[in-house]
Amino acid sequence: MNLLEKSLFSTLKSIATQNLYYNLQQHRSIVKVRLKWVKNRGLDHIIDVQTDLKAACLLNDAILRSPVGYLTAKSLNDSQKLLGLTVPTLRFIRRYPTLFEEFPHPKYQSLPCFKLTHIAKILHDQELKVFEDNESDLVERLSKVLMMTTNKMVALQSLRPLKWDLGLPDDFDKKLITKFPDHFRIVKGTNGLACLKLVQWPEKYAVSELQKMNEKGTTDDSSPPGYREFKRGKAALEFPMSFPRGYGAQKKVKAWMDEFQKLPYISPYEDSRGIDPNSDLMEKRVVGVLHEFLSLTLYKKTKRNYLRSLREELNLPHRFTRIFTRYPGIFYLSLKCKTTTVALREGYRRGRLVNPHPLTRHRDKFHHVMRTGLIYRSKGVDILPQLDNVVDEEETELTDEEEEIELTDECDGTSDAETGRDED
Repeated sequence: MNLLEKSLFSTLKSIATQNLYYNLQQHRSIVKVRLKWVKNRGLDHIIDVQTDLKAACLLNDAILRSPVGYLTAKSLNDSQKLLGLTVPTLRFIRRYPTLFEEFPHPKYQSLPCFKLTHIAKILHDQELKVFEDNESDLVERLSKVLMMTTNKMVALQSLRPLKWDLGLPDDFDKKLITKFPDHFRIVKGTNGLACLKLVQWPEKYAVSELQKMNEKGTTDDSSPPGYREFKRGKAALEFPMSFPRGYGAQKKVKAWMDEFQKLPYISPYEDSRGIDPNSDLMEKRVVGVLHEFLSLTLYKKTKRNYLRSLREELNLPHRFTRIFTRYPGIFYLSLKCKTTTVALREGYRRGRLVNPHPLTRHRDKFHHVMRTGLIYRSKGVDILPQLDNVVDEEETELTDEEEEIELTDECDGTSDAETGRDED
């Protein structure tokens, strides 16, 4: 079969698939149940801790980018909101003398400055090694993000805030372009913004995380029954769900989710432009896209506003954020740290990240040094020699803790939390 025949066959297949989707969606009308928002103390605590960890990592990167090798207290004045902190940045950076060393400005003695400590530089060198060892994974993850977009490109101003969540190096937009010109390049978008574009379509990456979970085999007892049945051709591919206490047993919720799971699963890497935007099928497609995007993040979570900045690129409806409260068995919406964070429930088990990435393990060491600095803050840099060996130790396993659920806080699909000040 020559190239022209392959192209024609692919087009006919796409049309046939879209017609099938169209016919299916005309005969389905799922009655949705209005669900209350339930607070999850376990996930909220994780988000709270990682907010400080992320801020410290971003400050670390900012110091490394500085041509003089340090930041002044004056330059930190307007960075609190950018770092996602609930306290002034100057107060925050002084909490961690094991990472940031304070000293007077060379010229203006009354101006405090901050540079990296010896152990912070060691941690940075180790982080570079982690990036190098996992470079192929990094390329795949970034490629998949671009593959989900309509034009296979994303504005750099929308990608940069996601660097930490996606596990991208600070200078990814320069380093990756230079090293992988056959994968990525910088182009100017229709709005004049610089965009990262996918050079070619890597077919081997066009498999979603949900499909991978199904392909891993049916021997894993933790896999939902839907996976095993799908493997035998008896059911549609289902999303794993973990409802807050009290939801899963409700008949209306169970009936709704059963009907939702029976709808065809549409890969986030397939063309969705032929699907009715107001159909149940499109809603399941949106759930699939959000599920896949969160699966690509290291901590299976990101800020809601970061997703909003990609709404058009991912072909999501205007009020797509209601999906998060409509499907509490798949997503968790946290209001912690004066922002809204979306997490994938299946990404965590008993308060711990499932299948942590090597970079998250390295960040655990970074966090250990942070906490040590906070505990022994009065001793400052005097304890640094005691920590030189800490970065080479294995991660200490956390104690298992059951999730604590609070049923008093409510937030349904039309609440202020979901349609508030930052709603499109």
